Amino acid sequence: MTYELRDHTADVAVEATADTLSALFAAVADGLAAASAESVPDEGDRFEFEVAAEGREALLFDYLDRLIYERDVRLVLPADHRCAVVGPGEGDSGTGPSDPDEWRLTASARGVPLDAVAAREIKAVTYSEMALERRGDEWYAYVVFDV
Repeated sequence: MTYELRDHTADVAVEATADTLSALFAAVADGLAAASAESVPDEGDRFEFEVAAEGREALLFDYLDRLIYERDVRLVLPADHRCAVVGPGEGDSGTGPSDPDEWRLTASARGVPLDAVAAREIKAVTYSEMALERRGDEWYAYVVFDV
């Protein structure tokens, strides 16, 4: 899995590829952390959360939006992302009844205290130019963040 930061007018974009959809989501989230701080120390405690949405793109958007929310509420920079994406009809994640057309994500991140990093504020994830698609034998994503 890889990601690259891309300049985007007054914003910043993350372009990522990975072998699996779960790894792709984690790579984009790692790109969000890299866009937020030039270096990320190894400190911080892991936290977990779940996100659900009606489609893949909406799930990616809501996942990244949740990371920004967690940053603001916990006062941490989410880093070292791990996630599992489950599409409609791909099985139960153990969370109980859910919409059969729903995409779900179970994620965790290491919360690095904001006072331990020189962080640039990423205000929001945008749908502007968002791409999420299968390209040959890998997944590709392009996401623009408002700074």
